[in-house]
Amino acid sequence: MGRTFAEKVLAENAGLDSAKAGEIVDARPDFVLSHDNTADISRKFLSIGTDKVWDPNRIVIVLDHCVPAATEKYALNHKVIRDFVQQQDITNFYDINSGVCHQVMVERGHALPGSLVLGADSHTTSYGALGAFSAGVGRSEVAAIYATGRLWLRVPQTMRIQISGKLSERVSPKDLILYIIGELGADAAIYKAVEFAGETISDLSVGGRMTLCNMGAEMGAKIAYVAPDDRIFDWLQTRTNTGYKVVVSDGDAEYEKTVEFDVGSLVPQVACPHTVDNVKPVNELRDVKIDQVLIGTCTNGRVEDLKEAAEILEGKSLGKGMRLLVFPASTEVYREALSEGIIETLSESGAVIMNPGCGPCLGAHEGALAPGEVCLSTANRNFKGRMGCKDAQVYLASPATAAATALRGVITDPRDL
Repeated sequence: MGRTFAEKVLAENAGLDSAKAGEIVDARPDFVLSHDNTADISRKFLSIGTDKVWDPNRIVIVLDHCVPAATEKYALNHKVIRDFVQQQDITNFYDINSGVCHQVMVERGHALPGSLVLGADSHTTSYGALGAFSAGVGRSEVAAIYATGRLWLRVPQTMRIQISGKLSERVSPKDLILYIIGELGADAAIYKAVEFAGETISDLSVGGRMTLCNMGAEMGAKIAYVAPDDRIFDWLQTRTNTGYKVVVSDGDAEYEKTVEFDVGSLVPQVACPHTVDNVKPVNELRDVKIDQVLIGTCTNGRVEDLKEAAEILEGKSLGKGMRLLVFPASTEVYREALSEGIIETLSESGAVIMNPGCGPCLGAHEGALAPGEVCLSTANRNFKGRMGCKDAQVYLASPATAAATALRGVITDPRDL
């Protein structure tokens, strides 16, 4: 019997000849990621009794959750992190002018095919788009990795999701993953490896695959993964000179289950409050009034996302009373969108262009909601209180649906424009 991608990578990084789903392995990550939570992680690390991290070149720290610092508390948090970085000689530190950690990780070549990346953030699953085994772990686990360079992991079972059909115009990878989560449920893949495959996936851009894998976490997945192909290899050539080893599942690998979808007739999807699997076709939500639209975050803040929104908004103005916030996923994305005229188009429509970062996604910074307000967001979560107010509502949708909604002030099918 062949082996899955997850079984191969964990065996390799644990120094074993093989590892099977359900087994516990003691693995060495290639990189470990943290963000604004590093202050707490550093305290946990120092409490272990170790003075120096195991390898300062394999730690990546990105400040992104509340940047620039909004309060004295956050400013102190950032100072603690900067001091820790200096004390430990950590080389891969990205300050407040960089972007969301998950975008920075792939732009800077820290997530590669066949690598093992562990991060103190649930959406570390994003790098599966490049063929990495990338998983979120807790702060205590990251502190342990800082000290030892190892972490025990249970080898996950693998669910294969086979997708066929060509996505229609204005139907995006975000619509695709919302549809899948709506069909399978938010608990469909708890601690499983989710492997996306099929002709539909092969047609997706690097960014589109990142959207898919990013939201794999919303199914409960330990990792989400797309086998890398020439599209990925070509993209990586512009990012890094570091060698990597491509790892894919064997043709006769044993899957926990295989699910098939034909999405040739898929329409834009919207996740309704307050769960990501409460998904409906956009047409069933026409005329739901929206106060604020958010385009960006690690899920949909890349150049292609901003470009699609700009195409819909070009030459038009926001609906009366509408607020549109745009958060590029990184400074690199911001600069490219600026050079292509995308930022200008968005700004002329009435959008507020924010600094790259997480923004209101976690409810701790710019763009928080007031009681009774409703936001349509391209982010990945719509839990009660997620955007700073338990009495507000959040809908999730694609950049195209978000832009169309910003024009009319109500949830709008982008194909109607």
